[in-house]
Amino acid sequence: MQRVGRLALIVFEIGLLTVLIVTTRCANYQDVFVAGNVYFVDADCYARMTRAQMVREKPGLIIRHHAFENFPQGTTPHTTALLDYLIIALSLFLNPFTAHALDLAGAIVSPLLALLGGWFLWWWSRRMKFRYRWVMLILYAISPILVHGTELGRPDHQSLLILLVAIAICAGGSSQPLQAANMASAWRLTSAAAWALAIWVSAYEPLVLFLTVTATALVLNRRAVFARDCRAGWILFAAMIAIAFAVEQRVPSFAILHSNGHLKNWASTIGELAHVSPMNPVWLNWCGYLLVITPIFIWMSVRTRRDDAQGLHAPPVVCVLLIVTYFLTISQARWGYFFVLIFALALPALLAPIKSGAAVWIAVVLSMFPILRDWDSRLWPNEAQLAGRVERRIESAQIRDLALNLRSPEVHPFLAPWWLSPSIAYWSGQPGVAGSSHESLNGIEESARFFLSENLQKARELLEKHHVAWVLAYDSDRVAQNSAAVLNEPLCREPLCRVLDRTPSQAPPFLVFSAQAPACKLYAVAVER
Repeated sequence: MQRVGRLALIVFEIGLLTVLIVTTRCANYQDVFVAGNVYFVDADCYARMTRAQMVREKPGLIIRHHAFENFPQGTTPHTTALLDYLIIALSLFLNPFTAHALDLAGAIVSPLLALLGGWFLWWWSRRMKFRYRWVMLILYAISPILVHGTELGRPDHQSLLILLVAIAICAGGSSQPLQAANMASAWRLTSAAAWALAIWVSAYEPLVLFLTVTATALVLNRRAVFARDCRAGWILFAAMIAIAFAVEQRVPSFAILHSNGHLKNWASTIGELAHVSPMNPVWLNWCGYLLVITPIFIWMSVRTRRDDAQGLHAPPVVCVLLIVTYFLTISQARWGYFFVLIFALALPALLAPIKSGAAVWIAVVLSMFPILRDWDSRLWPNEAQLAGRVERRIESAQIRDLALNLRSPEVHPFLAPWWLSPSIAYWSGQPGVAGSSHESLNGIEESARFFLSENLQKARELLEKHHVAWVLAYDSDRVAQNSAAVLNEPLCREPLCRVLDRTPSQAPPFLVFSAQAPACKLYAVAVER
């Protein structure tokens, strides 16, 4: 009977965790599945899906150059092949069930990765016998920032990184307390492989986290880092990094770290690159009120370590990672994914010194109010928010229909606002002057200059320079404001984007009005090339 009871408890726990993860990640399904089509949640997702589309057409292809953005120069992207092929593998499994296997695979890949991460954390925390492991699991399942990184319709590398970093940190910490040498070795190898794969996916956040872990370990016990039983892990890590270089055949770009010129202006318009003030209430929306007293938990953990070296306490590496990612998140919001992940991983050990389980769970439930309030506004939006969502769905469908007019076996580049360019490129199969990555900043600048231009001759020369065949005009107020922010220039009285959007009959003679939808207008370019 005890065995049946344990099995029933396991099934209940896995089922509950699965429901929480799937429900939160798929809460935006109405914005993703519209009228039988799949719409992704941001511009970078369409760039990723364009890569997946190219790989599907040419199996075995490793994409090292993007010709579909920043045309005609293109870009050397920081994105790598692992997620491309993961999406393709999932689409092959979905082929018998749908005619839109690639789009569906792109839509569900991140929730599936989140689900795998949740199952791993459930198994790992159960094996580690954490008393308050469900605090970690609940926060992982419902934290808005973790949900955003792994939500439906977001085939971005962040979802894969969250899974790999979680495995790497958990496996690295698990190799210490285990008594069996073979299990400790297996954990070390798992951690090494996860770190290597994460750095392969992106040599930015995972690399910084790995270097932080390594530096902290060196300070704590230098000999242990290079001990004989750790050599296999280092060899595996080095071998996988060498394979990554051999496959990708390029050095990672760190241009995003620079803050000069128009890059800084453009970055200020990107939510993930914005600063997060320590006083910003979004911290509480991500982590709950427990975050406020976390410094006390860390101090208690340090004190417990001093008093009882064998006791259960938060590993110092995790505490250092938590502090480092906190300050990195203040610098760039994109670090929030990893800060909240590490915060969740640290909570069971940080709460361990508190003996009263009832007190802990009362505090946890009360601390979740900001998170639940955030979910309340998402699941039951007010009229203005709901109208905005419906408007965005309609606009996406209209832009898609207009983009289909650009399809052709020949290359006919287009110019559009940078945040719309990746989706238009994906739907039309044509390259765009702009893009959504920092590597396509030149094209972003050129498109901004075109839309702000009052000098028709310069606008015409810009189109000729980029061999543009089509121009897509969008909401002139938004385009003008964003373009002015990118260029750090004042708004002019009558920018070209306003003429194209509001008075097509007054468009310059080299732009021929061709088609329109309520959200946008399409012009054919009539210039000599």
